[in-house]
Amino acid sequence: MLCNQVLLAFPNYPLWQIKAIHTNLLVKRGFDIVVSGTLLILLSPLVLILSLIICIDSPGSFLFFQKRVGKQGKSFVFWKFRSMYIDAEERKNALIKKNEMQGGVLFKMKTDPRITRVGHFIRKFSLDELPQLWNVLIGDMSLVGPRPPLPDEVAQYTCYQHHRLAVTPGITCIWQISGRSEIPFEQQVELDLEYIRKQSFWTDFLILLKTGPAVLKARGAY
Repeated sequence: MLCNQVLLAFPNYPLWQIKAIHTNLLVKRGFDIVVSGTLLILLSPLVLILSLIICIDSPGSFLFFQKRVGKQGKSFVFWKFRSMYIDAEERKNALIKKNEMQGGVLFKMKTDPRITRVGHFIRKFSLDELPQLWNVLIGDMSLVGPRPPLPDEVAQYTCYQHHRLAVTPGITCIWQISGRSEIPFEQQVELDLEYIRKQSFWTDFLILLKTGPAVLKARGAY
């Protein structure tokens, strides 16, 4: 359950700042539609190639979808290229004790045995995230924003941590370009809240510019 008193992250803004945020959200949404739509068209050959390689590498669909939690706690279907074997969720319970992510809310392993050969490659360079451009196009996600959590992760949030659900989740964010899985969960939350406080189109643009180099370095990608 969400903490009702913190669904709106920072409700005491002055009127001028609320209007500025509203204008920024309109610009942000327009930018999301144009960029995601354009990229879906331009990257369609790469999407097709990756789809075929994933199917050849291991049995199962090339796409993987999950229920994720978005803005104000609203659930949506989250799309990715499949990077794990089809029984990954069933095998997760047996691996919980080997969780290497500090904070206990997220589950991460550097050598997760559930990841396929192709999965290691596409995760390293974030190619598994490409289908989320569709999530951006239809409005479930934005290009920039806090990463969307799983429902069982949200169930472990404190009221303070629920503040990160106050905005539309994104494909990339500040901690994604600063170390990804190497950053403890508590620090991820603080970086997300700092982004929410200072959000602007210029901030989003800078994060997007830094995302490419961060992906190529593959720091914290697992």
